[in-house]
Amino acid sequence: QTSEEILHHLQNIVDFGKHVMKQFFGENYVHHGEIIQLPLDFVRQLCLKIQPERPESRCDKDMDTLSGYAMCLPNLTRLQTHRFGEHRPILCIEIKPKCGFIPFSSHVSQEIKHKVCRYCMHQHLKVANGKWKRPSKYCPLDLFSGNKQRMHFALKSLLQEAQNNLKIFKNGELIYGCKDDQDCVSDWNELACHLKPFFFPSNGLVSGPHCTRTIIKELIHVITMTLLSSTDACRAGDMKTVPISQGRSYCEASAFNKELVRNGKHKLESSGLPRGCLLYKTLQAQMLDMLDIEGLYPLYSRVEQYLEEFPEERSTLQIDGPYNEAFYEKLLDLSTEDDGTVAFALTKVQQYRIAMTAKDCSIMIALSPCLQDECSEQRPVVLTSKSRFTFSVSVLDLDLKPYESIPHQHKLDGKIVNYYLKNVQAKDDPVMSSLFKENEDCTLVLHKV
Repeated sequence: QTSEEILHHLQNIVDFGKHVMKQFFGENYVHHGEIIQLPLDFVRQLCLKIQPERPESRCDKDMDTLSGYAMCLPNLTRLQTHRFGEHRPILCIEIKPKCGFIPFSSHVSQEIKHKVCRYCMHQHLKVANGKWKRPSKYCPLDLFSGNKQRMHFALKSLLQEAQNNLKIFKNGELIYGCKDDQDCVSDWNELACHLKPFFFPSNGLVSGPHCTRTIIKELIHVITMTLLSSTDACRAGDMKTVPISQGRSYCEASAFNKELVRNGKHKLESSGLPRGCLLYKTLQAQMLDMLDIEGLYPLYSRVEQYLEEFPEERSTLQIDGPYNEAFYEKLLDLSTEDDGTVAFALTKVQQYRIAMTAKDCSIMIALSPCLQDECSEQRPVVLTSKSRFTFSVSVLDLDLKPYESIPHQHKLDGKIVNYYLKNVQAKDDPVMSSLFKENEDCTLVLHKV
């Protein structure tokens, strides 16, 4: 790409954060950054310096050393709401919550998609493909339920099997994260050593499972309380794409749900999220995917067919920007009645791209200990049994998902569902497994109707 093209691309990212995602998430949560120019020599030196530190999975992506343009963004492992306590130790938890609802669209062709969430199904395909050694017990619907018991279970599951959905930083340094072969007990003990000064600054607990368990419990409590907090207002905060009650509020594959069923309980409590909290706003943006990829794909094909006939219309349709107020206003049309027009198809395609962005974003929770006399009403504070924290919550990875990725998403959705039906549900179905036990004769009796 030319320098001009890269500048235009970066400007689109900034504008999208400023004019679109800030409207969905709120002023305090979104940091859209700014574009700056850097001397090329500095960029080349920086590239050489950071290369050995990059994770192996990122080394196939080259850093741009030719254009001289870059985006300047805040360090979200630090507190964002104020400069208070910068000299104090800071803990930061990064969570990638993934999709928090089950499809409610009538376009869904496989009934399993109305019962088991995308994340839980995808886990099995990822394990089969060798990406992870074992599936996680984390289910996004538990985290997005607003029910503290379910949220605690979801966060504990993330801590047990972090994959790339959870990382913990201390003073900007990664202390806990994605290790597929991790020994959970030893890793939790090591994590507890890092966390003890935050949660028990003068407590005598120094070692043993009780200490580790207690500290992890305190950490989960703090994360839950910050996720349920409301520290911002925004225009789209009250925009509800569909009542949550219309969709299923739990996932049948959730380990929490299975435990309830085992104990003879079949009702899963869902407290609901406070309307102002970041999880609620994230869920609302995700639920712009009203048609599911199965209902969306024919509309994408309609737009594609139109562009083949009128390629010059691509810029008029704002597929590649500009992402301005006018672009945002079109997203607020929540009708699902297809009038056969390209305009309707395009609106649903753009809403789907926003939803996919919200499904893949990360939430950063920065925490810093504060003394009682330092915590004023202006600063959000969360309490634990022995300490108190001032905190900030931010959201990142808000680049708009590419229009061209829709065919890939359609294909991947089919792969995930087909693998789950063939290799997981068939084995897990208690009715089928009890009917067809190995080496057991079965008789089919037909009654006249």
